[in-house]
Amino acid sequence: MKALFIGLGSIGQRHLRNLISLAPDVKLMAVRSSRTAPVLSNTNQVISNISLQEHYNITEFESLDTALLLKPEMVFVTNPTSMHVEVARKALKSGAFVFIEKPISHNNEGIKELIQLEDSFGKNKICIGYQFRFNPALQLLQGILKEKVIGNIVGAQLVNGEYMPGWHPYEDYRMTYAARQELGGGALVTQIHDFDYAFWLFGKPSTVFAVGGQLSDLEVDVEDSVQVLMKCKNIPVSIQLNYLQWPPKRDIFITGDKGSIHCDLSSMEVIVNQREGKKIKKHKFPNFNRNDLFLNEMKNFLAFVNGKGDPMVSLKEGIISLDIALAAKESMDKGLSFNLYEG
Repeated sequence: MKALFIGLGSIGQRHLRNLISLAPDVKLMAVRSSRTAPVLSNTNQVISNISLQEHYNITEFESLDTALLLKPEMVFVTNPTSMHVEVARKALKSGAFVFIEKPISHNNEGIKELIQLEDSFGKNKICIGYQFRFNPALQLLQGILKEKVIGNIVGAQLVNGEYMPGWHPYEDYRMTYAARQELGGGALVTQIHDFDYAFWLFGKPSTVFAVGGQLSDLEVDVEDSVQVLMKCKNIPVSIQLNYLQWPPKRDIFITGDKGSIHCDLSSMEVIVNQREGKKIKKHKFPNFNRNDLFLNEMKNFLAFVNGKGDPMVSLKEGIISLDIALAAKESMDKGLSFNLYEG
């Protein structure tokens, strides 16, 4: 089999390494625009004095059209957000199974056509990269909520913040896609994971309202701090996203009428407090390895390609989180609340 990567920055290389570990016989191909990204380790440390092409034995192409003539069975869309849809459309037309790193895009342009094109195959051909669906703490949390351990949910708060210049110390944050409007950046789409697992846990939102913008001294031309309030099946859910938090923070706080839950995705700990009997249960994941999220995601994609399963997040499901992010963006810009899905 042949796998074609469009973009080999941090996330592209992570998927590449995991693909090699699971399917070492796959022929590797790539289309890269600048070819300036260094070789990176699993912890984003630069491996010096070797090129990506040499390190991974990759065949590189100048253009996507040329590479697609070789009919790769898998195409990984891991370039800047604003370029995802056009690349995915061409890859899909070639007959490949397509993995699109989140988010699908930064706007709705071409989304309807992409859905129609996939539908023409009569089956799913696209998988969206939301690795947090494979997080054991979130999977445990979903199970706890289904069991109604804390009764009826009356509210939830999600927090996701990390100082942006520290994300990838080897590169100038000002030049990254997350910092630049023209490349589809901004906290709302770059940190879109929270919208994905919010509706996964609580249901699709019927109402979205947001405030925020470019509020810090970071040299970006996109929103770097946003507060979003949603109503998901009558549950008020607030989401705080920012490029400033230090130390990094990724938490979910859930209040029920019989207790509460705190899920800390940084320390990988889930704490359940039940009011009746004053019971406290702590769940920890001492053997957690962050790369396992991506590795399991790749296993899911390979099973999907080989006809042995469905994608964890399909194109149509991935569009839900994009709809939420875009509604939040419009709400932030216009100062209005927006209705999305029926409650």
